[in-house]
Amino acid sequence: MKNYLLYDFMQVAGGAERVTLTLAEAFPDFQTLVSRCYPAAQPLLEGSSANVQELRGGWSTCLPRILESMWCFRFRAERLREVDTVLYSGFYAPLAVHQQRSGRRFYYCHTIPRFAYDLYDSTLAGFPFWLQPFYAIFVRWFRKRYEAAIDRMDRIFVNSENVRARLRRYTGLDAEVVYPPVATQHFQCLGDEGYYLSTARLVTNKRVDVIVRAFLQMPNRSLVVLSGGPELERLKAIAGDAPNIRFTGWQTDEALRRWVGNARCVIYLPVDEDFGMSPVEAMAAGKPVIGVAEGGLLETVVPGHTGVLIAPSPTPEAVVQAVAQIEQIHGAPLSAQCRQRAQQFTKDAFVARMVTILR
Repeated sequence: MKNYLLYDFMQVAGGAERVTLTLAEAFPDFQTLVSRCYPAAQPLLEGSSANVQELRGGWSTCLPRILESMWCFRFRAERLREVDTVLYSGFYAPLAVHQQRSGRRFYYCHTIPRFAYDLYDSTLAGFPFWLQPFYAIFVRWFRKRYEAAIDRMDRIFVNSENVRARLRRYTGLDAEVVYPPVATQHFQCLGDEGYYLSTARLVTNKRVDVIVRAFLQMPNRSLVVLSGGPELERLKAIAGDAPNIRFTGWQTDEALRRWVGNARCVIYLPVDEDFGMSPVEAMAAGKPVIGVAEGGLLETVVPGHTGVLIAPSPTPEAVVQAVAQIEQIHGAPLSAQCRQRAQQFTKDAFVARMVTILR
């Protein structure tokens, strides 16, 4: 093959993995290369017609995930030397650009490697003090190679204006926005059972604790936390025995769609989200969104028309007020506006734009 699509690794059934498979299915003449496919991503891979090839092999399989990926793309991508087009994606796959001697070089950036840029200080603080100097050296080394790689691209694309601004701020490079594909066709309004839904992974930067504390103040309103993660036990402890708060753990895609389709509203309060597919999925089902006025949600949720945006650094009291607003405006007109808005982020719109770029 003379055309290639490169992504770091298929780790989970996440947004970037879904974008990769969408591209692989839309461009079957592109060979898709990743460093490795992990078990958690197998259900996603099995449901796709894409042919994804792993680069892993030899002694490098003993390396940690990130180092293995970097090694594979830096030293095991010789097939890129004489090609027509390569679309790079992720943090580590772009390192393979140094193997490419001809053809077009494109980069689709879901986000910059935030552990090396805007989240560097907080990530560094999470390491034991004796490991911090080694991490600092690694990040300095990685930044140089990442920036040198993406500087060689002919065109750079990002998934939101938010990521575009972040890329420009830290690397000085500009990009074109191509919103990612959201599977809006799979979401529909099934009813309104009155509960509010949180679908974010249970990690600190998703601020699900703020949502839980808010519903402790609203015993007459129901919250369903439809996910899992390292914060699960802490959040359960915060909720205590509150009968109006339910934790379901991770759900299948089919179950997720049912929960969204029967909800009254989805609440999503991440810190500076790159884009955020969950709000668009909710709107595709005709459900309004309570979000935070920062990051990618500023580009998807329209206050007063498809939901409510809370000021940054949201408090439980702000969530309570937002729920009161939703209770006043929810209904058929709002639902119709939500569905209309979601159509701007469909798979068809994404593929059509990428066809114009890659063909």
